[in-house]
Amino acid sequence: MTGSADLRETIRAAIDASTAAREAFLAKLVQTPSSNPPGDCVPIAEVAAGLLEELGFEVERHNVPDDEVRELGMESCTNLVVRRNFGDGPTIALNAHGDVVAPGEGWTHPPFAAEIADGVMYGRGVAVSKSDFATYAFALTALEAVARELKGSVELHFTFDEEVGGLIGPKWLLENGIVKPDVCISAGFAYSIVTAHNGCLHLKVTLNGKSAHAAAPETGHDALEAMNAVLSALYKEREAFPNRLSEHPGITHPNLTVGLISGGINTNVVPDQVTIRLDRRLIPEENPDEVEAHLRHVITQAAAAHAGIGVEIERVLLASPLRQLPGAETLTEPLRRHAADLLGETPKVEGVPLYTDARLYAEAGIPTVSYGAGPRSFLEANGHRADERLVLSDLHAATTIVALTIADVLTA
Repeated sequence: MTGSADLRETIRAAIDASTAAREAFLAKLVQTPSSNPPGDCVPIAEVAAGLLEELGFEVERHNVPDDEVRELGMESCTNLVVRRNFGDGPTIALNAHGDVVAPGEGWTHPPFAAEIADGVMYGRGVAVSKSDFATYAFALTALEAVARELKGSVELHFTFDEEVGGLIGPKWLLENGIVKPDVCISAGFAYSIVTAHNGCLHLKVTLNGKSAHAAAPETGHDALEAMNAVLSALYKEREAFPNRLSEHPGITHPNLTVGLISGGINTNVVPDQVTIRLDRRLIPEENPDEVEAHLRHVITQAAAAHAGIGVEIERVLLASPLRQLPGAETLTEPLRRHAADLLGETPKVEGVPLYTDARLYAEAGIPTVSYGAGPRSFLEANGHRADERLVLSDLHAATTIVALTIADVLTA
């Protein structure tokens, strides 16, 4: 019988029996540094592949060509794919990334030790998103106990470039025809089931003027003065953003941040070149091409008021917003039901103001949601901050919820 109590209990028993192994699996991943940048991610891929092979999986290693890796600013990258065919039926992909942001300062637990205290594991990447390597691998392992009841396939897509955009991870796998799932569950980091998220545009803006001695500044063209006008125009643009609210719960409004600025020669020289890097967050309702075109117009118009100033604008990153596609409900409904049963509360179905690799599956027309191990909020997990943490009971609950959801889809 589809979704029978016996099937569910068999899956739960298999997951309960692997608790210690799942924690050890995650600890080994956390103990393997994989900061990106610099993005030397073949070592972490090999560790992950070895752990998966110890679980009995056949692991495909897909090496990204060096020129594509360097173009993204990384040093090395190998994508891992595991396929388990249970018979004719839909293919469900489970995607998580193993690259992490640099640990930074302020840790009270070593960032690569995977220390456990009071049921909490600490370490860089423990929540974002090495935890879901364990969630998804052990969910798939548990399904072996009910393999004869399932019709369809499950694939693990473990990639290592999310922190710099995902273009040689999921996008590369999809565009090269290596994978073609029907639906996808992508890494999560909170109790919520995520069906939408913000997009992100990074621009590098360089203004070129003419240097001059500070004793005669009128003989030059001040790139910093012109950049001041550009910054003022950008910040003026930002003032209206709080009034442009998204319809997606969990997402508020667009944002713009200028995070880097550099330029000048010396204190007594008119600056001949100034560069900024800006981050523009897009809500799902916005069109990325229109947003970029408008920003370019704002920048060039502001700079044009200053004689002798040349403008260079380079797109560094464009991550599209995630929008829910028809078919995603085949995942959200069982995820909500099993999460409510196991956690005692019905999780929200909402958006998040971040951007993730989930968008790359949606861009390929694949209905995608994000769900995995994590607490009630990204901030509670200290994601991308010191003392990143994961309550281990959340890891085990997420593994059960994902496994039961897959079982529902593959027995429907």
